[in-house]
This record gives sequence, structure tokens and C-alpha cells, in this order.
Amino acid sequence: MHSTPDVLVIGGGPAGSTVSTLLAQQGVSVALYERDHFPRFHIGESLIPETYWVLERLGMLDELKKSPFTHKHSVQFISANGRVSAPFYFWDNKPHECSQTWQVVRSEFDLMLLNNARRHGVQVHEGTHVTDVLFNDTDTATGIRIRNQDGTTSDIPAKVVVDASGQSGLLQHKRKLRVWDPELNKGAIWTYWKGAFRDTGRNAGATMVIQTPDRKGWFWYIPLHDDRVSVGIVRDFDSLFPAGNKDHEAIYQREVDNCPGLQQRLNGATRITGYFATRDYSYRSTQVSGNGWVLIGDAFAFLDPLYSSGVLLALKSGQLAADAIADGLRKNDLSAAQLGHWGPAFTRGIDRMRRLVCEFYDGFSFGKLMRANPELRGTVTDLLIGDLFTDRVDSVWPPLEALYPEGKQRPQSWFAGTPMDNATHKQNELVLPEGRRP
Repeated sequence: MHSTPDVLVIGGGPAGSTVSTLLAQQGVSVALYERDHFPRFHIGESLIPETYWVLERLGMLDELKKSPFTHKHSVQFISANGRVSAPFYFWDNKPHECSQTWQVVRSEFDLMLLNNARRHGVQVHEGTHVTDVLFNDTDTATGIRIRNQDGTTSDIPAKVVVDASGQSGLLQHKRKLRVWDPELNKGAIWTYWKGAFRDTGRNAGATMVIQTPDRKGWFWYIPLHDDRVSVGIVRDFDSLFPAGNKDHEAIYQREVDNCPGLQQRLNGATRITGYFATRDYSYRSTQVSGNGWVLIGDAFAFLDPLYSSGVLLALKSGQLAADAIADGLRKNDLSAAQLGHWGPAFTRGIDRMRRLVCEFYDGFSFGKLMRANPELRGTVTDLLIGDLFTDRVDSVWPPLEALYPEGKQRPQSWFAGTPMDNATHKQNELVLPEGRRP
């Protein structure tokens, strides 16, 4: 039986769990529908410090502190020639508890968030596929259609529908809102290792970003608990998978063999899983909201994984949407303007992180910038910890541009264009060893 809630949430990942919990805390009746059964595999394991403030509102900090997750105090970069940067220590820039974060196993972390939503009174329905969002003749969302586990369908009414369906983007596809990024068309292959190199002290849980010698790709190196390390290669899709080559093992090994900065860290390590692959088209929706509906997390935008911003953007958008919805319910205003008033500032934050991503792919060197402008270390660290939603951090761009070689142009800003037909792009696909999609 499904009681009639005020708000329906599609998707139980970090964005969906966050918006649901924060609404329930404010007395709103919420039902969440998730097509999978948790725990389930997901990538995106490195949290950045600005997640702290949303996790605090969710009441999750004590549970995370008691968890086995690896503590993360910094991020470090290895250049194409093997030069290791000084660590960007979060505490040195912001001496606060928020500056210690975690490297998480997403199957465990996401289940923690979903169970937290349950504890706050959210009606959680797992194994239930949302097939459609329903609209009335004034183009206002009025509910959802679900396919139950027995194959029957039901229409569930609500005052607000929140799409947190991830990269599948139910409303993005239904309303043709998705615009693909003109520059960030990447692919990734990754696997998990035991016995790989782990640093000590404050560096034991550091995320390593290791640039490939040709400067056209990079490896992530994320130490997890139970002596596991997540290691993945990211580069332009056509370069990573030439002529449609799908031999993930051979491609991955080729990239490792060509990256001395990584080889020494995997010396003596044992691979403990199969290979995973995804096609990471970056994209954004042309709208964050409409009358009676709002998009959050990857259902609104997906950005390159370079600086581990994915979970932050999911949590932050969930928080902002929850507050806008609760306020709208109190005022009896569930218009697009009310539900999405936070969108422009949030989008500017994504643009700041996107620019940092584009600069890296275009040859940007943290070391060179720091040597020329040591006073900017704090501002750059602010960007790396996810402090994206303030104009203050824009002070980093003019000194960075001053280091451009003659003729170099700044990266193209996010464009306003007509959404491309989804048929012209393959769907993002996450390939698991078992051959199923998450």
C-alpha cells in the first residue's frame, strides 16, 4: 500500500536520500522510490570536505566517525614527468573538523544514507521502478507511475516530484533537457587492488591524481579500508577506446605500463576485482525545475570526476532543493521559480569546478601556479575542498591566466544551446563484472 505523500523522490542515492531526510526533518511527508535493492555498487568514492556541512544537517557525522572508512586529509598531484606536488592539506587551510573527510565504499555509504532517511520517517520503497512522471494539462507535475515488483503499475499522486534518478535522468529524457558538454567527453576504466602502496600519517588516505606522461589523461588512486585501493584511468573516450576496442584489461594494462608514477605504487599489489568501465559524457540540464518538479544530483548535471565533486554536488543540490520545497509548501507556492530559485548560484559553483577541470586537461600545473603565486594556495585549496559557491574564489583565475603561453585562450564557459538529440549519443553505461547495470 502506498499512502499519499507531499513529496515523491525518484532515486535513493546520496541526492535522493539527502532531499528526503531534510524534508522529513521539516515535517514534510516523503516517499522515496529506488529501482535497485541496497547495498549496490557505485563509483565515486572520495568525499571532499564541503560535504561535512550537509552531512552534519543529516545527522550522519557520528556514524561516519565510527565507520571503518579511510580518513582523508589531503589531495596530491603527480605531474606527467613524475614530479610530486606538495600535499594540499585541508586542515592547514581551514583548521576545523570539516577538514578531515573520508574515502568511502559507496555501497556501504549510500546504504547508510538511505537507512538514515528511513530513521527520519521517509517511506522507502526499494526494487520499485518509476516509469514516468505525470503531468496535468497546465504542465504541472502531479505524481509518478511505478512498476511494482509483481509487474503491475500504480499512479502515485503528490504535490512535488523530485528527480534524483542519477545519470538515467528520467525527466531530462522525457522533456529533452539534456545538453552535452562540448569539451568533456571522457571514458574511464578502473579496478581494485590489495597490497598497493599506502602512505603513512596524514598522507595515508590522500587522493592521488596522477597525470599520464602524454598529459592527455590521468589516474585516480584512492585508498579504501580493508587494504583496498581504487585505481582508474580517465582520458578522452576515443583515445581510451580506439576503434571501439572493448578489451578493458588490455587497455588498462597499457595505460599502467605507460605511467611510471603509477607502476611503482602497484608493485607487488594484487588485483581483486574485474574491470569496470564507463563513458563519462559531462552534461547539464537546461532547467533545474518546473511547476511541481525539481532535478538534483546527476539527474541535473554530471561533471568530470577529476576533483571528486560528485557526492558534494549530490548532497548540496539535495539540501538546496529540500529547503526550497519546504518553503514552497509553507507558502503554497510550488512554481518553477520557487522550487529552483537556488539553481543559478548552484550552476555557477559547477562552472567553477568545471573550469578547474578544463584547465587541468589543457595543461594547467598546480606546482607552477603555486611557485608563481604562493599566496593563492589557500584559495586553490578552497576550490579543491568544494568551496565553490562564493565569488571570493574567483580571485584565482587572473593569476592563472597570466601564466598562459602566448595565444592560449581560457576554457570555453558552459554554453547555452539546444539540447542534442539523445539518439546521437550512446547512453552512459557502467559495466560491472557480473554484466549488469547498477
